[in-house]
Amino acid sequence: MTVYGRKPVLEALGDPALEVDKVVLAEGADRDAVRTFTEAARARGLVLQRASAQRVKVLAGNGRQDQGVLADVVAPRMRPIEHFLADLPDDADARVLVLDGLTNPANVGMILRSATGAGLEGVLLPRRGAPAIDPLVIKASAGVAFHAPVLRARSAADGLAALAEAGFVLVGLDGPGDSRGTTPPSLFEAELPGRVALVVGGETDGITDDVRGELHGTVTIPLAPGVESLNAAVAASVACFELARRRG
Repeated sequence: MTVYGRKPVLEALGDPALEVDKVVLAEGADRDAVRTFTEAARARGLVLQRASAQRVKVLAGNGRQDQGVLADVVAPRMRPIEHFLADLPDDADARVLVLDGLTNPANVGMILRSATGAGLEGVLLPRRGAPAIDPLVIKASAGVAFHAPVLRARSAADGLAALAEAGFVLVGLDGPGDSRGTTPPSLFEAELPGRVALVVGGETDGITDDVRGELHGTVTIPLAPGVESLNAAVAASVACFELARRRG
């Protein structure tokens, strides 16, 4: 993946577990930046490449946050959903968190950190309708985003279709009261299979309609009176560690 921004690039260069393919610094960068990134690149056996500021913006895909530097990093656990499923033994249990419509990079970063810490096998981060793994996501994940088991698909619906075909039961993490006014079963009491994909909806609208129609069921996190809902990242973290607890 392409990492941009001065701090994320330096973090990547300083992580011996990551393979860095190249580092590009914009022409016109100040002397301290040139020295810092030249030394950091040299320590990894790389030659610092230079390009116009406009070229760096194009390569980074973000003209407001690139800070004139980027690096191409091999994220060891990031792969297409199809590759993940192809490598998964037919009889293996697996727990996958699916992000559907989340837009806040900080939430995505915190979720990646929690899911990785809980030992989940995958976090489906669709290319459409979700933030890229940018400096805000990396910062919120405390750098864990580089090593998170990120699964990629064009959309959440596409990823869920592939998971369902591979035998995953698709379960949505819903609020205490769904659109029909009924209360889904508690996450802590519901029967969940060993091969499950748990869907977390967006911060404002929750699970999208096209995804909801594919679910086999929903669960909720029971809340005390007076609290309507949890932050998406908090709810996802609770769910991640409940799945970890069940695995033992």
